[in-house]
Amino acid sequence: MNLKDKIVEKKNLLLRIKNIYVLLFSLLIFGLDRISKIEIINNFSNRAYYINEYLNFDLVWNTGIGFGLFSYDTSLVYNLISTLIILIVITLLYIASTSKKIDKLIFSIIAGGGLGNLYDRLFYKAVPDFIDLHYLNFHWFTFNIADIFITLGILAFVVKDFFVKIK
Repeated sequence: MNLKDKIVEKKNLLLRIKNIYVLLFSLLIFGLDRISKIEIINNFSNRAYYINEYLNFDLVWNTGIGFGLFSYDTSLVYNLISTLIILIVITLLYIASTSKKIDKLIFSIIAGGGLGNLYDRLFYKAVPDFIDLHYLNFHWFTFNIADIFITLGILAFVVKDFFVKIK
């Protein structure tokens, strides 16, 4: 094996290692989401838990997508949306594995959150949302840890693309 082949092989090894980190980071986010949902399902399924005047934990089962949009009773629509989410998560993991530096992190964050909610859709046929932010009588949409990571990832992507100029 000549020097050029050794260099190419070393670069490929480094790329595979970086891609393992992408997967591990997504799985870490997935794990944090799972732990939070298991805790809520096991301990708060029959009652809301008052944290303070702005935050409650109140378990709500969401059959739609983000913020309860597209909640339908028909299994056809539910299955179509679930299939679309599977394709999106696979695409995000692929994009993360082929991206550079910060984009790997951003797409890993979004994919990890997507995996968390996808797991719930497949195994519970609904996503447990439980974080209830409110001020007086105004309540934001109930959400979960996966939703936080998806939102943070999308915001990071938008901010990065808006403020970072291509050289």
